[in-house]
Amino acid sequence: MSHQDISAFRTDLLDAGYVADAELGSALWLVSKLERPLLLEGDAGVGKTEIAKALSKVLDTQLIRLQCYEGLDVSSAVYEWNYQHQLLAIRSQESGANSDGAIFDPKFLLERPLLAAIRSNKAPVLLIDEIDRADEEFEAFLLEVLSDFQVSIPELGTIEAKSRPRVILTSNGTRQLSDALRRRCLYHYVDYPTFDKELKILQTRLPDVSAALARQIVGFVQDLRKVDLVKRPGIAETLDWAAALLQFGLDKLDADPEVLRSTLVCLLKTREDSERLEDFELERLVARAV
Repeated sequence: MSHQDISAFRTDLLDAGYVADAELGSALWLVSKLERPLLLEGDAGVGKTEIAKALSKVLDTQLIRLQCYEGLDVSSAVYEWNYQHQLLAIRSQESGANSDGAIFDPKFLLERPLLAAIRSNKAPVLLIDEIDRADEEFEAFLLEVLSDFQVSIPELGTIEAKSRPRVILTSNGTRQLSDALRRRCLYHYVDYPTFDKELKILQTRLPDVSAALARQIVGFVQDLRKVDLVKRPGIAETLDWAAALLQFGLDKLDADPEVLRSTLVCLLKTREDSERLEDFELERLVARAV
């Protein structure tokens, strides 16, 4: 691995709209070179999903997303049979209109994200989002897929990957993941960005925001995250708030306190947090930012 390659790769990520530090840039580069999954952990809102989107843009390939949840099973994640079409085929055979007796034919398969990724001709980026929300039983099943990149379908046999997907797994840390899963993955912890990184993200995504206002916005949000909130604002909330301030035509945070308060719907996502940030606290944060 050469530093020049990593630098060029990080530049490609930046062109795709994602500001990656050296460690994350190296991890994503290795995902492609080693064909190993990458596990991204961090609080909700720090931009883990955006990393997979940016990687798919850099690699110029399809992004396939599996959103995990409690109760996720094989039929939702891998495949299921199209029973209606199978039934129509059976009736057609019974009437003599169709002599083809193959009911369990690939044409009757309904692809779900894992099977779609394995059957893709060009290696896609497979995003397994919020794996910590899935049950431990599904996590155990996923180990086989990540180890061999193949899926067993009893009626058809084993389907091997045409090309190995570039796999990104994300976790918000709602439960502890197994050591077996961690061993199979590269790992990177995604924290809330530093002031300089968040400023660069904001200026990259919303270049119409003035430099002075961008610094005030990032300073305000960075301080707001230190308040005891139920849901700390993530990068997406920072960008939404900046866009809202642009819509109101504010060029600095203390220009219109009433308008400023009305835009906090972009940052505060629970009733408790809205009540916690009383007027005097808001004024203090604004004063520090400007």
